[in-house]
Amino acid sequence: MAGLPGARSASPGSPPTLDGSFFLSPLGGLMCAQAVLGLLVWSLIAATTYHLHAAYGWVMFVSLFFWILTLLFFVTYLLQLHQKFYMVPWPLVLMIYNAVATVLYITAFVTCAAAVQPTSWRQWDYNRRAAASFFACVTMITYGVSTFFSFRAWKGLGSNAATSQVSDHA
Repeated sequence: MAGLPGARSASPGSPPTLDGSFFLSPLGGLMCAQAVLGLLVWSLIAATTYHLHAAYGWVMFVSLFFWILTLLFFVTYLLQLHQKFYMVPWPLVLMIYNAVATVLYITAFVTCAAAVQPTSWRQWDYNRRAAASFFACVTMITYGVSTFFSFRAWKGLGSNAATSQVSDHA
């Protein structure tokens, strides 16, 4: 699991421990940013009359769904639960998750940006929807960066050839 924080091994029967270094890792920092930005997106959309426009329902679904999943992954890595479930290929799971989140956030961003109308009868709805479009774009970028780092961790880039060959054939 090159590139993932918490390289220490935990026995399956031991209680979960808090990994303080996770916050300082690229994965932890990006997950924190994704949680905050995703919260901004869905709360800005929820503060409007989104139920009157079907496009904002999609944006709401994508942002809320990935916000919840990001929080679950964050807690999993923060409490080092990923080490207790060692049979799950976590780098591959994170790479697929981040890639899917990137693609769906692209659709949410485009949908949200295309549905913003400056001639809205409620000015505060326009401002919130425009801000949600901006934060959806920034969130999409953070998921894209996470996909890049997850791909590197999955491929084991950054480790030397000797350790990757030993772990591949062991």
